[in-house]
Amino acid sequence: EVQLVESGGGLVQAGGSLRLSCAASGFTFDDYAIGWFRQAPGKEREGVSCISSSDGSIYYKDSVKGRFTISSDNAKNTVYLQMNSLKPEDTAVYYCAARPTNSDYPALYEPYDYWGQGTQVTVSS
Repeated sequence: EVQLVESGGGLVQAGGSLRLSCAASGFTFDDYAIGWFRQAPGKEREGVSCISSSDGSIYYKDSVKGRFTISSDNAKNTVYLQMNSLKPEDTAVYYCAARPTNSDYPALYEPYDYWGQGTQVTVSS
């Protein structure tokens, strides 16, 4: 059974930091790309960052470049999203998702095959 389990969300003041984790199981981790997406109230879900374990390719949404860092611990089948200098507009439910690395779709765009349950990130001003 494929599982993606996010953790690490919470409430933080603007300028603060959080680290999200995505623990994956049930598939060959090295053959999949892991993406982080977020959805704010009343807005569409958007891609934030993506990492491909097979070749180390990394992608970021423009608005988080320089503030967010994605990394992967292949031994633990876990992907992290370090979020620094958080802003109120980063407030959203954050999801991790997985799909094979040979997808024809751009990294930060759906579809993805598997999704976690989401973790809430709230940044207060």
